[in-house]
Amino acid sequence: MISHTTARREAKAIVSQMTLEEKIDQINFRAPAIERLNIPDYNYWNEALHGVARAGVATVFPQAIGLAAMFDEELMTEIADTIATEGRAKYNQYHAQGDHDIYKGLTYWSPNINIFRDPRWGRGQETYGEDPYLTARLGAAFIKGLQGDGPYLKLAACAKHFAVHSGPEADRHSFDALVSQKDLYETYLPAFETAVKEADVESFMGAYNAVNGTPAVVSETLIQEILRKDWQFKGHVVSDYAALEDVHLNHHFTETAAETMALAMKVGCNLCAGNISHHLHEAINQGLVTEEEITDAVVELYTTRVRLGMFASDNPYDQIPFEANDRDEHHTLSLVAARKSIVLLKNDQLLPLNKQALSSVAVVGPNADSLEALRGNYFGTASRYTTFLRGIQEAFSPTGRVHYAFGCHLYNDYAESTLSKKHERESEALIAANHSDVIIACFGLDPTIEGEQGDAGNVYGSGDKETLFLPKVQERLLTKLLNIGKPVIAVISAGSAISLNGLDKHPNLQAILHTWYPGSFGGKALAEILFGDVSPSGKLPVTFYHDTTNLPDFSDYSMKKRTYRYLEEEALYPFGFGLTYGNVTLDDLTVTKKQLDSIDVTVTVTNLSDTAIEEVIQVYAKTDSVFEVPGTKLIGFKRMVLKVAATERLILNIPMKHLTVVNDDGERLLDGTKATIYVNVASPSARSEVLTGCKTLTDTIDINDNN
Repeated sequence: MISHTTARREAKAIVSQMTLEEKIDQINFRAPAIERLNIPDYNYWNEALHGVARAGVATVFPQAIGLAAMFDEELMTEIADTIATEGRAKYNQYHAQGDHDIYKGLTYWSPNINIFRDPRWGRGQETYGEDPYLTARLGAAFIKGLQGDGPYLKLAACAKHFAVHSGPEADRHSFDALVSQKDLYETYLPAFETAVKEADVESFMGAYNAVNGTPAVVSETLIQEILRKDWQFKGHVVSDYAALEDVHLNHHFTETAAETMALAMKVGCNLCAGNISHHLHEAINQGLVTEEEITDAVVELYTTRVRLGMFASDNPYDQIPFEANDRDEHHTLSLVAARKSIVLLKNDQLLPLNKQALSSVAVVGPNADSLEALRGNYFGTASRYTTFLRGIQEAFSPTGRVHYAFGCHLYNDYAESTLSKKHERESEALIAANHSDVIIACFGLDPTIEGEQGDAGNVYGSGDKETLFLPKVQERLLTKLLNIGKPVIAVISAGSAISLNGLDKHPNLQAILHTWYPGSFGGKALAEILFGDVSPSGKLPVTFYHDTTNLPDFSDYSMKKRTYRYLEEEALYPFGFGLTYGNVTLDDLTVTKKQLDSIDVTVTVTNLSDTAIEEVIQVYAKTDSVFEVPGTKLIGFKRMVLKVAATERLILNIPMKHLTVVNDDGERLLDGTKATIYVNVASPSARSEVLTGCKTLTDTIDINDNN
């Protein structure tokens, strides 16, 4: 692939022909054309969290948090490569039409590799969960897939939001995230560092919030010292939309827009996603910034455009045709991802359902026939959708009858009409349930009430959640359905942890499936799992808590009491947990140092059931260092296909760096004398063993033993 050095040399030659005014114009994300240089206008803003978004028809994959639940690096790369193919196909056609509008370019502001530290955060659905190791592995895989390995970048990926950004949404434009050096380097930065050092990510996006007193988009510590000096990042930096405006308007870190833009140029925020870049004229006149500093920023931007092959005549990606978008094989890949992302949380021997033993099923709830519950936020337009209702209807017909009822609104007391009494659709749902053998209750959230400030006009406020429970109207209906006496399957859609407020213990609630926002074919994937065509295999990339009682204040960025690594209570459902239709045993664990810089973890995995399954084997560690996290930490994982009665010997080679700890000064080191290695199908805990029936295997190694 064309190197940064070669591309920068060409970029300098292009930028050297521009006037100062032309260069200032190029600092804005809506970069205008420079006709005398044959440079067309270009808009840097594109989205691709789980498919090409906001640009018309494209394949819609499961939302990012659902992709994380797959615990599958290889599939993540394949999905991202497919997204890149569709992005290129669309760009080529838009470009040929002279349409260079927003969402139609090659610089994609994805992935979001922030840490989902608190389950109340509405944008957590865009992330890969709460664990820095999992986020780093999946983030790097996604970036590699987007950017490709050709002579030029297939697309330019963007690691966002840098840094220490995870709510609250209502305060994000003025919030100051106070974080210790230990938490910063142990939790909030590792995925970003991996994005640079392993995936060569082309761009970074600065966050809205301040970090320890300085707005992230103009933080010398973050951008100059850490990103560019320590990590040797070679790409460009863009602000989140209007984040530079926040520097003077909301953070009051500078006094004027001219001061903000001058500071951005000096620190290295190269691109203004907002509307104040023209104030660089004032900054120049006031002596706040030099033309050389502006030139450097434009060179960074054009280096990316050169690496994308936008000025090349030999770019093979220019030949990707329109027909490469929204192909059948891409739909199949979306379906495969949906199957692997859905998490089975509870199963009292009800699933899979036997079609021949059932005459009718009831499908009820506000998410049963909802497109929003499939799409998540930042979505594209699918050419085909299979809702949960439609998937079940297609799978169950002509064997039996499906009774459908809306049941209730997502959160309002009135389902459809305020001319009626409250809860006017409840009775229909109860009638359908009473006339069915099994009740499939499709509840949860959707991106209209869970998501980004400004996008989610929700009753909870700015996209975040107040509680982990279902909205009251849904909890009310679910309680009534459970009291009928029929077996109930709760199908919960949400981009975050949901607790059923004790209803999960009801004897009639015999199965719980968490679907996340599973993409346009989520209904087909759900039906395949319900009726046993596919065994569920998704794993939780976040901890499911009982409630928020023991969680710190939402605005507290300390990791204490947050996520499985710092949890001080028993989880409702642990990180890494998810049931299958099989029965796996683990045996014969051995941990050996293969080299000075890695260990081999070897374990025998046996599927004792008469069902073919996929299982995710997970490796955790805990050293005896005084700087170790209170719990264990994920250091490796592998998704395995296990045939009926199959026994496989799995070997995972894990770098010693994953055993390191971070001290109070933010320094990463291999510390202590011993490390205990844990292997299971979920994070190691007594709760995990109760839920899975699988015992955790352990072994201990000497950290500093050179043998």
